[in-house]
Amino acid sequence: MSTLTLAMRDNSTMVRRQLKRLLRYPSMTVQLVATPVIILIVFVYVFGGTLGEGLGGGGRDAYVNYVVPGILLMAVATAATGTAVMVATDMTEGIIARFRTMRISRASVLTGHVVGSVIQQLLGMAAVIGIAFALGFRPNATAIEWLAATALLTLFVAAITWLAVALGMKSPTPEAASNAPMPLILLPFLGSGFVPTDSMPTVLRWFAEYQPFTPVMETLRGLLMGTPIGNSGAIATAWCTGIALVSYLWAKNTFNKA
Repeated sequence: MSTLTLAMRDNSTMVRRQLKRLLRYPSMTVQLVATPVIILIVFVYVFGGTLGEGLGGGGRDAYVNYVVPGILLMAVATAATGTAVMVATDMTEGIIARFRTMRISRASVLTGHVVGSVIQQLLGMAAVIGIAFALGFRPNATAIEWLAATALLTLFVAAITWLAVALGMKSPTPEAASNAPMPLILLPFLGSGFVPTDSMPTVLRWFAEYQPFTPVMETLRGLLMGTPIGNSGAIATAWCTGIALVSYLWAKNTFNKA
């Protein structure tokens, strides 16, 4: 077999390994769905009436349409913690040393983590969207706009997953890895995830408008709800591509030195 065929086979094996691990530990998938759903319910039913009126009227029904993109990105940030922990566990329990003695593609070890996590997160976000529909989420997107939103979410998930892999590899223990991605969970709050950025104080508004999560949320909101996107789509794509590339190179370099 050719080198490419062998590499593809190794990648497939590592992806299956990761998916089987997720099946053995379903609590991680449950947490991935439960955490954003709880926050969605709290914000919609506790704060949604008031915050929805601040969005120009519409109350709770308007607010659930506004907040869903932020909840989806929060789900991605939550999943990054689990990915970092699994990578750190592999790095500290000796399995990587065993892989190094085998004739397998080195890149497949990292690829397995990334692809497995992306599949898990996309399924988790599908569940979150389903629950959001039950709570009153009513997007008016066309089929093309849904495809574009899915493509952007997939790119964003891949970027954050590569970042989580890099953080997990740099963490000395799984416990330390569980804390490394935690700041990501705050970024939807410190952006346009729950309230418009123009309602924030000047310094916070500047940060909220220029951090990477905000253009992704604005683009998703525009695609799903028909609000103006402007240049958010291009900025979101640039952020996702940049994060993915830098994180991939960081993870690869760390793996080669381990």
